[in-house]
Amino acid sequence: MEQRPLGRSEIMVSELCLGCMTFGTQLSKDESFRQLDRAFEAGITTYDTAEMYSVPPGPEAQGLSERILGEWINDRGVRNKVVIASKVVGRSTLMPYIRKSGELPVLDEANIAEAIDASLKRLNVEVIDLYQVHWPDRKIQLFGDDLRGYVHYGPDHIPVEETLGALQKLVDAGKIRAVGVSNESPWGIMRYLSAHEHKGLPRIHGNQNAYNLLNRTWEYGLAEIALQEDVGLLSYSPLAQGYLSGKYLNGSLPAGSRKARWGDRLGRYSTPSTDDAIAAYCAVAKDFGLDPTAMALRFVTSRPWTTTAIFGASSDAQLDVALSALSMSWSDEIEAAINEVHARWPNPCP
Repeated sequence: MEQRPLGRSEIMVSELCLGCMTFGTQLSKDESFRQLDRAFEAGITTYDTAEMYSVPPGPEAQGLSERILGEWINDRGVRNKVVIASKVVGRSTLMPYIRKSGELPVLDEANIAEAIDASLKRLNVEVIDLYQVHWPDRKIQLFGDDLRGYVHYGPDHIPVEETLGALQKLVDAGKIRAVGVSNESPWGIMRYLSAHEHKGLPRIHGNQNAYNLLNRTWEYGLAEIALQEDVGLLSYSPLAQGYLSGKYLNGSLPAGSRKARWGDRLGRYSTPSTDDAIAAYCAVAKDFGLDPTAMALRFVTSRPWTTTAIFGASSDAQLDVALSALSMSWSDEIEAAINEVHARWPNPCP
């Protein structure tokens, strides 16, 4: 499997990254271990988790993902062969349980210091390779929760410089190797880069954002920054939470699927034109003799700004389909057909 550089760091990450978001909830420990074993055998060396996982989030699920991933790493003796990516939550009004004090989290030094120590303990490792700010401290539109266009919420937030200063201390202490962000905007990325350039604070090496055939908004601003500044995309939801497989078309709700278990938690992929766009992409896949899931994943990995595509699997069959994307030939004809669909239904799920 291709290994790609993580920004300007010395870290190399695999072209596909196994997302560990559902370890401990949708997937049991044994099922998670099986997924990890098969992914590792296939050449996947990068694993993404977060202090708030597993999902759906809550006090009982919080920390399960890191704990299970850490147990697998130590049980298999592969610490020096894998890249661990984890995250610290941004400002939240919904997670008083995530800090010992019971206070709501923000991205200041005290919160970040507590978060990293707890994550290291759960993972049972001495250092996390990539430590990411899960979402900004300032309030912005996230997770497709506002389709009105840009809304300005004002300046009430912890300054980026303060957050980076806290992360600098973690780098100096040997607790993390590289810094990244997630769910960030072009303005936010440039603020981080400016703080690095002018104040000597850590450089960010990646931006983990949603990117898929139903949501290509990354291409409007962030793609140029990724290529000009080496802050590449770590794509989450490259399969649009499974919607791009076509399994939810026409009201279908397969037993055991994520949507059947939890409902449409965010509503991001249930906009009025979603089904039309998905059906059109599935038709493109059929025309070229491709699996629609593999085609959707290959689209993401083939972009020049993509560092890695983070996907989740709940079965061996889903993992096999994801891996098959790596051997898929990509052509100008496939690209043109996809862009025709995109022109007709541009970003139905931003």
